[in-house]
Amino acid sequence: MENFITGFPGHEHDMRAAMLEVLGKEKYEYFFERFLDYFFTAADARFFASVGLNCIRIPMNHRYFIDDMNPSVIKPEGFKLVDRIVDLCSAEGIYTILDMHSFPGGQNGGWHSDSGLHRATFWEFKDLQDRATHMWVEIAKYYAGNTWIAGYNPMNEPADPQHHNLQTWYRQVEKAIREVDPDHILFLDGNTYSMDFTGFKEVLPNCVYSIHDYATMGFPAGEPYKGTSEQKDILRRSYERKVEFMREHKVPIWNGEFGPVYASPDQANHEQINQQRYNLLGEQLSIYKQDEIHWSIWLYKDIGFQGMVYANPNSAYMRLLQPFFAKKKRLGLDKWGRDDTHVKHIYEPLIQHLKEEIPEKFQRRRYPQHWGLEGHVHRVIREMLVSELLTYEYASYFEGKSMEELDELAASFKLENCLRRDGLNEILRADAGISK
Repeated sequence: MENFITGFPGHEHDMRAAMLEVLGKEKYEYFFERFLDYFFTAADARFFASVGLNCIRIPMNHRYFIDDMNPSVIKPEGFKLVDRIVDLCSAEGIYTILDMHSFPGGQNGGWHSDSGLHRATFWEFKDLQDRATHMWVEIAKYYAGNTWIAGYNPMNEPADPQHHNLQTWYRQVEKAIREVDPDHILFLDGNTYSMDFTGFKEVLPNCVYSIHDYATMGFPAGEPYKGTSEQKDILRRSYERKVEFMREHKVPIWNGEFGPVYASPDQANHEQINQQRYNLLGEQLSIYKQDEIHWSIWLYKDIGFQGMVYANPNSAYMRLLQPFFAKKKRLGLDKWGRDDTHVKHIYEPLIQHLKEEIPEKFQRRRYPQHWGLEGHVHRVIREMLVSELLTYEYASYFEGKSMEELDELAASFKLENCLRRDGLNEILRADAGISK
């Protein structure tokens, strides 16, 4: 779970700890078991197939498979969860790609690595790298021969400041996986959040190389997409920069993530804004179709930011947490879809102060440099400190809930209780050659 998908602030493991404290063990386990069951059912698999999609990428948290305090023991819970989704999808002719979305120590400095840190310490400790390799060996051993799994995406969005540690780990994990599973494709993300292949020097066997092709024009702070020739050229150049390595080595390209963030109905001109973002998505799909590359859209289901389907504002979960979501939006906590309208006057003076005190030549020394000083300030203050403290407030909304109430809250994410983003889904159907 990423924070914008279900609405908690900060990091999943902090949220879970706060929820456990509020609910107690029995109710905590009951709520998350029901939530995960409802989030993806046979109905979801049927709907996904109906849009013309034949493969879905399953993001996994490493904590389902290994406990940081007992890392040598592989937990069975992760396999149970993945098995259920793989089986539901295979019944509809849908392949799955297993994506490890978080790592001990964090493979990047983003919230979605669920480390709670602002730096990727995974690359600083060989022990963490070996632990992750061992985890993947056990996963590959378990799923070897399963033909409905298209392959493994060993690491989501790595961010290795040295650029060579990632290559070393890819060689290590590829060799280890091949010893127990010689057949499945490995989908290898580029460095710096799947956007940079300049440090890649070799092609590993039976591997596909993966980009993430987000366009800033699809985000709230980005320039609106008008479909001009200049904007189309920007999209093409950004894509071409990312796939240069694959073209040079004549290996397949996979776009593991892309997609705009959509405006909510309470936003002025939201229909016009979303149409611009649908148009942007359509232009990106036309690029991929020209090159005959495969892709996985991000994402399937959430509370209204990006999903093909999303929780109904009138559902129990959304009604309960509406005041918190409004506060979270006002504070601009989530990087995904952040709106600074109400807090710009707070952060701008701080950033200006830091720019005045830190020599300009050092302001972009911290990796990733393209975040700039502003991006790193927001990561540490908003996405970590403020979000971590507000995690307890989020959990407090569940205090005193009965089993029946917890079930109703979790059931807010059942497909039949969700809304469908028709504008997005029609574009996907059209791309697949399916009429409504």
